[in-house]
Amino acid sequence: MFGLRLSLWLRSKTQVCPVSWQSFHKLASLQKATALPPKKVQSLLYPFSALEAYLDSSVDRTPFQLFHPSLEDMVDAEKLFYPSPSHKIDYYISAERMDHVPALKPPEVCFIGRSNVGKSSLIKGLFSLTPQLEVRVSKTPGHTKKMNFFRVGKAFTVVDMPGYGHRAPTDFVDMVEPYLLTRKNLVRTFLLVDGSVGFQKADMVALEMCEEIRRPYVLVVTKIDKCGYGTLLTNLLDLQEVVKTQTTSCFPQPLLVSSLHFEGIYLLRCFIAHVTGSIRLMDTGQT
Repeated sequence: MFGLRLSLWLRSKTQVCPVSWQSFHKLASLQKATALPPKKVQSLLYPFSALEAYLDSSVDRTPFQLFHPSLEDMVDAEKLFYPSPSHKIDYYISAERMDHVPALKPPEVCFIGRSNVGKSSLIKGLFSLTPQLEVRVSKTPGHTKKMNFFRVGKAFTVVDMPGYGHRAPTDFVDMVEPYLLTRKNLVRTFLLVDGSVGFQKADMVALEMCEEIRRPYVLVVTKIDKCGYGTLLTNLLDLQEVVKTQTTSCFPQPLLVSSLHFEGIYLLRCFIAHVTGSIRLMDTGQT
């Protein structure tokens, strides 16, 4: 029923895009995802739903379902990730220092995370509806050495920050901290944590930096396809305990994603569209 309802809704929405469907990843769009079985569609849109059956009944599900937009909201958000002549999506510039950072007016979101957490792969997944946009993904940890700016029309800008930890730029703190402190149009920082290995010491340092800066941020749990449900749940609950007891500026709900299988990509697109003021949500609660 879920898959049929989604298919009917999407078919009623005409999507005009200058790029052929054949050049997209097979799961880049909601419309393509609906060809899968309903249970799989549910886990693609709301990844936490696949874990609920393995949770003890005593565990409160509420913190994991605070942001639960409707299908209609996700469709509206997805439209922002399609390029058109009047809505260009492109790589704009790279910067090594704050005095190199461009003065842009649209709201910004930035992604930070430990080297090899899958940050560039995630950004590539977000922009998979714009396959001509090059987001370099390297097998070598620490590939991103600069702040890379990607413009999404006049709606918002996505900033790919250098990774911390292994092979991080020696001036990582000098590069990233001033941006987080002074960037007036920064509306959300996404701090990525590898779901297959859990919260690391380097992640705690980054979290403490975000807490000291006192600007809103969100934890994104990556690589949820790289481990079993037991390991993922253990790491997720440990992470949730950190959020509950040691943060004040962090959104209570970690967002789960798999760049390989596209789980959570649609939800993350919708969250970005929401926090940048690009769409007005009809409903964000569990129904």
